[in-house]
Amino acid sequence: MTYIAHGAGGAPEVMTVATGPAPTPAADEVLIKVEAVGVNRPDVAQRTGSYPPPPGASPILGLECAGEVVAVGAEVTSFKVGDKVCALTNGGAYAEYCTAPQSQTLPWPKGYDAIRAAAVPETYFTVWANLFGTSHAAGGNLQPGETVLIHGGSSGIGLTAIQLAKEFGCTVITTVGSEDKCEAVRKFGADHAINYRTHDFFEEVKRITDGKLVDVVLDMVGGPYFARNIRSLKLDGRLSIIAFLNGFMASEVDLRPIMVKRLTVTGSTMRPRTTAQKAEIADALREKVWPLLAQGKAGPHIHATFPLAEAAKAHALMESSQHIGKIVLKV
Repeated sequence: MTYIAHGAGGAPEVMTVATGPAPTPAADEVLIKVEAVGVNRPDVAQRTGSYPPPPGASPILGLECAGEVVAVGAEVTSFKVGDKVCALTNGGAYAEYCTAPQSQTLPWPKGYDAIRAAAVPETYFTVWANLFGTSHAAGGNLQPGETVLIHGGSSGIGLTAIQLAKEFGCTVITTVGSEDKCEAVRKFGADHAINYRTHDFFEEVKRITDGKLVDVVLDMVGGPYFARNIRSLKLDGRLSIIAFLNGFMASEVDLRPIMVKRLTVTGSTMRPRTTAQKAEIADALREKVWPLLAQGKAGPHIHATFPLAEAAKAHALMESSQHIGKIVLKV
């Protein structure tokens, strides 16, 4: 099969088209003939060497894909050859063929094609687990009627979080880096958009909420935001951290509000979770989110698509942060 190799890692240009053997599905896995692949920040981190795959995972980049099942393992009962599926993979999606556990595989949402279906798994698994999950699952446990602050609102994660929070009856405040992005995220349902380049988001949160602050913060920025995130939370608030795009060190942080306001600070990554834990998230998505997608609600926004061979261009776009929504590779 054809796949994208990234050698010893580095800039986007290290990615090249290579050929090698197609994978064989394990007993509980399906083999997917890949039609489209979602591009995600963990792919960029793995390419640069800062996010190595866990033991046993494919060294090939790619954590989500959509395509057709062409073979199934001996224990697979949920899917058959010919089914159109999308999957949260354990790696290996930047290729013509990829395996995935059946429990991390879902049918294409009704009305979706491969491009849109490939843009769903990684983002929706991540948002569901970290924004709506319970504290036991390292999530924000967001409830109807609550107010949430979502950083990085114009990213694939951000737009998904905004739309799902609105569908489940929440008020959404989000941060983005330009006035154009403020306008864009409002179109996807954000009640309030803050340009973090021109406004201090904590001061804006205080103003918007009349000092009541927010119930949950979903953060992918990291260290520089930690203190203000804590200050932005009301009594019993929850901070859910999913990435450290601007660094993982927080200095001169007053920890007293965590005690005084009974705050919960959680963080997680998706890839190291067990198959059983990912299956639990998949079941929740199938029950709570797939019906919304079938109705044309809360779906992914595709910013750009590239041929698989142009994965380097896709990564360069992602690293530029000029995109709004998802970037997808066509196989």
